[in-house]
Amino acid sequence: MAAVNLEDVNSVDLLNELLRRMKCSSKPDKRLILVGPPGSGKGTQSPVIKDEYCLCHLATGDMLRAAVAAKTPLGIKAKETMDKGELVSDDLVVGIIDDALKKPSCQKGFILDGFPRTVAQAEKLDEMLEKRGVKVDKVLNFAIDDAILEERITGRWIHPSSGRTYHTKFAPPKVPGVDDVSGEPLIQRKDDTAAVLKSRLEAFHRQTEPVIDYYNKKGAVANIHAEKQPKEVTVEVQKAVAS
Repeated sequence: MAAVNLEDVNSVDLLNELLRRMKCSSKPDKRLILVGPPGSGKGTQSPVIKDEYCLCHLATGDMLRAAVAAKTPLGIKAKETMDKGELVSDDLVVGIIDDALKKPSCQKGFILDGFPRTVAQAEKLDEMLEKRGVKVDKVLNFAIDDAILEERITGRWIHPSSGRTYHTKFAPPKVPGVDDVSGEPLIQRKDDTAAVLKSRLEAFHRQTEPVIDYYNKKGAVANIHAEKQPKEVTVEVQKAVAS
């Protein structure tokens, strides 16, 4: 990615970014993992935590695609693997996370969403962080009954480029089908159906619950009552992160 010439950046934007960084400098470092089934509210709470603590949001799927597009050494390796129809190795994904942590936006810490999904991945992530002299501070477990999720999932709409999420019942956009900020159209994911949800939940429980047990033994897990209203969940999340 080409370096930005600061002379070309609007003065107001430059000053705002400088003020943001000065404000962020007094915030405590936080390294967080969000765990929860699809529809548990991670996507709603993540931007709130990110802004509050000046963290970078690391979604491993997006990072892999970005590394491939940027043709980084790890991205080239990942593309070779994907072109063969194989799964990208845990070491490669952890390597891409390690690269991302070098960015200024990750200086105060990170939110990891969608990784680790297995105990083996959690162990590799911990090894990498240990080499950096840090560890996962908190694993936020968005606990919610499967029965509540179907209504949540099937009404969900997303603004692709920003990641902003809406819901036809719980958090509707001002204009149906349109993003509040940009005015661009919203999309619904193809896998936001009851049948797909059932198989995803089965996979989630099978794979991810051992990860929660793994971090529980380290005393890092905070259980969030994710069935509550988003504002109540935010309060619970902020208390958990601050503790």
